[in-house]
Amino acid sequence: MKSESPLVSIIVPCYMQAKYLEDALKSVLDQNYQNWECIIIDDGSPDETEIISREWEKKDKRFIYIRKTNGGLSSARNSGIVLAKGEFILPLDADDKIGKEYIQQAIELFTTSRNTTLIYCKAVNFGAENKEWELGVYSYSNLLISNMIFCSAIYRKSDAVRINGYDENLKNGLEDWDFWIRLLDKNSNVVQLKTIGFYYRLKESSMIKNLHETENLFKLVKREIYIKNIEIYDEHFGEIHAILKKQLHLIGFEKRVKSMIAYRLLNSIKSFLIKN
Repeated sequence: MKSESPLVSIIVPCYMQAKYLEDALKSVLDQNYQNWECIIIDDGSPDETEIISREWEKKDKRFIYIRKTNGGLSSARNSGIVLAKGEFILPLDADDKIGKEYIQQAIELFTTSRNTTLIYCKAVNFGAENKEWELGVYSYSNLLISNMIFCSAIYRKSDAVRINGYDENLKNGLEDWDFWIRLLDKNSNVVQLKTIGFYYRLKESSMIKNLHETENLFKLVKREIYIKNIEIYDEHFGEIHAILKKQLHLIGFEKRVKSMIAYRLLNSIKSFLIKN
C-alpha cells in the first residue's frame, strides 16, 4: 500500500499473557498493509511482558510499549485509543492473532465505501480446539440480543471517541458487546469480509471452568449491559419492548425482574423475532 494510506492503530492490551504475546506481534509484523502502529498496553502485568515488548520495539519502530497501572481490559484499550495516531483502530488481545491480509482488505473497503462504520471477517479458533468460529449473522436487532462481532473488528477512532470508549465499569466480560451496541445503530453499514482473518486462542484453562458459574456470571453481565443501554432497546424494539416489560411486571416478578430482567426479556425478544 502507498505511504499516504490511512494509519491503522493496533492496540494490544496485555496482562499475564507474555507467553503468547510474540505470536500476536508477529501476526502484526506479517501484515501486507504497512501503514500501521502497534501500541502494546502493559496493564501492570508482573510477567515478562515488558522484556518481550522492548525487544519488539527494537525490531521495528512501529511497535510502541506503554506500561500503566492495572485497570482492566477496557481501561487498557481506552489508554491505547487515547494514544493512537491512526484514523482506524484495531484492538488485538495479546493471545490472539490476525491474518496477514485482514487490514489491507478492510482499509481498501473503508476507502471505497466511506459510509462503512465497522469491518470484521471470518474467524477460527485455535489452541485447545481448532475449528471455524460460527459467529452468526449480523443485524443490529441480532446484535442487541447477542454478540456476533469478535473484539478485533476495525473501526474509526472518531467513533470510539464519540461514545467515550469502552466501559471501564464492566470487569467480567462482554465489554466488546456493550461497545458495539453503543458504537453502531440500525443504520450503520457493517461488513464481514469473506476471508478468515482472525484467530481466537482457546485455552484448556478456559474450557474447564465451572460451567454453572460461567453461565450465571454471563447472565449477570448481560443484564447489566441491557439495563445500562435500555434506552437503545426502547428505541429499537419500540412497542414490542414496552409490552414485554409490562408483562414481566404484571405477572408478579418484580423482585426477580431486578436480577433477571435482561435474560428473560432478551429471550422473549429473540423468540418474537424468530417467529416474525
